[in-house]
Amino acid sequence: MAALWRLDIGLREKTFWKMLYESAARADEVLCLNVEDLYPADKRGRITAKGGATEWIHWQSGTAQLLPRLIARRTRGPLFLTGRKAPAATATLDMCPETSRARLSYRRAEEIFEENTRLLANPLASPWDIEDLDGWTLHRLRHSALTHDAEGGTSTPMLLARSRHASVRSLERYARPGVDAVARHVAERDLAARRKH
Repeated sequence: MAALWRLDIGLREKTFWKMLYESAARADEVLCLNVEDLYPADKRGRITAKGGATEWIHWQSGTAQLLPRLIARRTRGPLFLTGRKAPAATATLDMCPETSRARLSYRRAEEIFEENTRLLANPLASPWDIEDLDGWTLHRLRHSALTHDAEGGTSTPMLLARSRHASVRSLERYARPGVDAVARHVAERDLAARRKH
């Protein structure tokens, strides 16, 4: 995923993707964030989770550095906005009262991410074939964050808390360390090899 941050993308996408990865939150939850739901000093935000419960997502310095530029002087309304003025039929909840722009939809956010990751998802493809390629999904950012945490040795209780999954069973499909991570884990616990060094 490191190559993702080198793409020539706008501030909105960079902030959105960084927040998704760093928080391991669901994309629809992050898209529903309003400016007033953020607690920047604590690097956290209040979300409405599945079932309507109020929960918290936490992010790291990458998101924290981008947020002030994205928010600018806004004090309320949707965090992630479209580039144009909202249509007349837009619900008040989904319109920024300060800019009159609409909340970015999941469908559009997914399209943008998929389009921008086509060559990353298909490293052997030619740039001339880009229209025929499939990129990554937004869900992949959540999956990658949890997999990287698991590979880094994050405990199951912490992975559950971070992902806000209700059970270990639902977490299993995301937190599957790769071959290199398993090899590293085994090597780090090889007592005989450690004695030699």
